Parts: sequence; structure tokens; C-alpha cells
Amino acid sequence: MRIGELAKRAGTSTRTLRYYESRGLLAARRTGNGYRDYDEDDLRLLRQIRTLQDFGFELEETRPFVDCLRAGHPAGDSCPASLAVYRRKLGELDGLIGQLAGVREQVARQLAAAEEAAGEAAGQAAGQAAGHTAGHTAGDGGGEPPAPRCEMTG
Repeated sequence: MRIGELAKRAGTSTRTLRYYESRGLLAARRTGNGYRDYDEDDLRLLRQIRTLQDFGFELEETRPFVDCLRAGHPAGDSCPASLAVYRRKLGELDGLIGQLAGVREQVARQLAAAEEAAGEAAGQAAGQAAGHTAGHTAGDGGGEPPAPRCEMTG
């Protein structure tokens, strides 16, 4: 099949295919008149690359999977080098999950502090409103509600 058909079937652009070719991930054969020629195996390679990129893998990280398929294995992740890439990616993801959990904890603490401060301010405002109905004025010691505060540190 020609490059346009492969791009359409793979859901990508011809420019992307040429880029993959320049990076050595896709090898085009040439017909007698110089056109690039691809087959179903090339489509399978592209689908492997796209799936991995959808999972967040960098293009270069897909290389062991492509090499595994080219070597005739039934799946791109059935070779030791592919498994090593999976392990590395899981380590990266675990690190990111840990960072996000820390950020979530900080935001939850900040929310709790803000809600507590808002509750105190509402209580003071209610007390001031009650004082006004009893003949008190705003300047008699009721004071202003506390200013919002942010205690997040990074």
C-alpha cells in the first residue's frame, strides 16, 4: 500500500510516517517507480507506536517494541527490552502518583483551613449583626473579619 493509504488506515498523517521513517521506526520499501510501499506488518508497527504514545510513552521508548515485532514476535511487548521499558515507565508513573498525592494532601489541608477560617468569619459576622440589633455600632470593638490567608508551601 502507498503512504497515503497507510496514513489513513493508521489514523495519522503522511508527514508523521515520513518522520517515523527518518527515525528508523518505519522502513519503506520502494516500488520500481520510486513510490514508498508498505504492508500489513507496517500497519501493525504503527498501531503499536500509537498505542504506546497514547499511554504516554515517548517516541524513542517505542523502539524496543517495534524491534520486537520486526524480529517476528507475535506482540511488541514479548521481548526483554520491551519489558524493561514497561518497568521504567511504571517507575516514572509511581513517582508522579506520589507527587500528585503530596499535592492533593496540601490542597486538602488548605481547604480545611480556609473552611475553618470562613466558619470563624461567619460566626464573627453573626455576632456583629446581633450586636447591631442590640444598639451597638460597628466601631465598638467588633472588628473586621480576618483577611483570607494562604499557608501553602512548596
